[in-house]
Amino acid sequence: MLAIVKIAGQQFKVEAGDSLYVPHLEGNTGDKVEFSEVLLVDNNGVLTVGSDIKTIVTAEIIKDLVQGDKVIAFKMKRRKGFRKKHGHRTHYTRIKIESIA
Repeated sequence: MLAIVKIAGQQFKVEAGDSLYVPHLEGNTGDKVEFSEVLLVDNNGVLTVGSDIKTIVTAEIIKDLVQGDKVIAFKMKRRKGFRKKHGHRTHYTRIKIESIA
């Protein structure tokens, strides 16, 4: 069974047993989370789309805070001596999909 789930404003294609990185979620390691905003379900070739879906995806938080790669934003104006350097690391949560029901 395959599902398209909306998590924190982004869409993810998930199956039972998958582990993926999603934008940071509230909760601790080992907590269970449920996602009720399911956009599409593929049950062995039978597609269900729209408001007909009554499916809930449950997942377990494996690691509650994971930092992504560092992203550097550098601004410069030539011949003016203007330089700015900003950097940040995006926070993610690693989850494992337990079931699609």
